[in-house]
Amino acid sequence: MSYFSSLFTTVFERRFARAVSSDAEGRGITDLALDLLGTQGEVSGVTLARLILEQYGYADSAGKHAFFNFMMQNLEIDPVEVVESLKVYKEAPSKRSYRAYARASEPRRQELLRRLNQVPGGTERLVTMRKDLLQMMRKDPKLEPLDVDFQHLFASWFNRGFLVLEPISWSSPAEVLEKIIAYEAVHAIDSWDDLRRRLRPSDRRCFGFFHPAMPNEPLIFVEVALTKGIPNSIQTLLADGRAPIEADEADTAVFYSISNCQAGLAGISFGNLLIKQVAADLSRHLSGLKTFVTLSPIPGLNKWLETQDNPALAAASLEIRAAHYLLEAKREDRMPIDPVARFHLGNGAAVHAVHAGADTSENGMRQSGGAMVNYLYDLSQITTNHEGFVTEKTVTASPEVRALSASL
Repeated sequence: MSYFSSLFTTVFERRFARAVSSDAEGRGITDLALDLLGTQGEVSGVTLARLILEQYGYADSAGKHAFFNFMMQNLEIDPVEVVESLKVYKEAPSKRSYRAYARASEPRRQELLRRLNQVPGGTERLVTMRKDLLQMMRKDPKLEPLDVDFQHLFASWFNRGFLVLEPISWSSPAEVLEKIIAYEAVHAIDSWDDLRRRLRPSDRRCFGFFHPAMPNEPLIFVEVALTKGIPNSIQTLLADGRAPIEADEADTAVFYSISNCQAGLAGISFGNLLIKQVAADLSRHLSGLKTFVTLSPIPGLNKWLETQDNPALAAASLEIRAAHYLLEAKREDRMPIDPVARFHLGNGAAVHAVHAGADTSENGMRQSGGAMVNYLYDLSQITTNHEGFVTEKTVTASPEVRALSASL
C-alpha cells in the first residue's frame, strides 16, 4: 500500500505543479513573488519559487534591477509597527509579544529568499543573485539594505556546521578541476599540465570547502606545498621539472595560494576556518610537519610607496620597505592597509619573513616589485596572536622583520 500511496502522491504533485505553472503563465516576477509569500502549500510554493528563479535568470540587467527595487520597496519593514511591537514587548515580555516584535523586525524579503531556497539548486542561484546585487550596488547604494538581508541568511546557510572539507586531487571530477583553474586568483594556472604539477606530486595538496547544496562548486580552496624549510620564491616552488620529495620527508607546509570562488559570497568568511582545519588535518597525518607558513603576495606595497615622501624609505632596500609597510602602514582604524596582511594577522598568524625577488611574474612585479612575505601559523600561538590583533591592533612579527622595519 505504501508503494501505491507514494506513486499516487507523486502523480498528484506533478499534476498540481503543472496546474500551478499553467495558472502562472504570463504573470510577472513580482506578482509571482507576492503569490509565493502568500501560499501555504509545499508543492505550489516550490513551483512558484522555480518560476521566479527562472524568470530572474532570463531577465536582463534592467529587469534584475527592477526586481531588487521591488524587494526593497514592497517587502520592507514597517518602522511604526516595529516601534509599537517593541514597546509592547518591553512593557509585557512574553513569547507572544516577542514573536510579534521579531515578525515586525524582519522584512518580508527575507522570507521570500528562504522560500526561493527550497527549489533544488536554489542556493546556488541565490548566490548568483547576490553577485548581481553587489555589482548593481556600486551604482545604486539604495540597494544596500537588501544586501544586509542576503548576508544575514548566508551567514546561517554557510556556517561551519554545513561546510565539508574535501581534498582536491588530480583524480577529482573534471568539473571540479576546471573550476580550480578558473577560480585560481593568486597564481594563474596556465594549463592542465600546470594544474597537474600542483595536484599530482606526492608533496602537493589542495583542499576546498564545499556546501551540500552546491556539491560541485568549491566555495574556497587552498593550495599547499610540502617542503624542507621555508621557501622564498614562488617561481621555485612552482617550477616545471622540479624534483618532488616524499610527503613524509617534509617538515614545512606552505599555504601558497588561497582563492575565494563565489563572488556572491563576498563578506562570508571561510579562509580562517580553512587554513586552521587544513593545518590540523595535515599535522595529524604527517607527523614530521613542524612549521606552517604562507608564501603570500603583498598586493598594496607599490601603491603605498607611491604615496610616500620619505627619502630614507625611497633609498632603502626592497625588503626593508616591505617590512616597514607590513608593520607600520595603517588605515584610520589602525588596521594594516594591506588586505592580505589583515586576513592572515586576523587569523592569528605572525609576519615571519620578507623576500625580495620572490615573485617575478608580471603581476608580482606590478604589485610589490616582486616582494613576498611568509606568515607563520604557530598552532600554539594562533589564539593569542588573534586576540592581540583584534583587540589591540597588535601586529605580531619575528625579530628579524621588526629589525628590518626599525632600520629606517
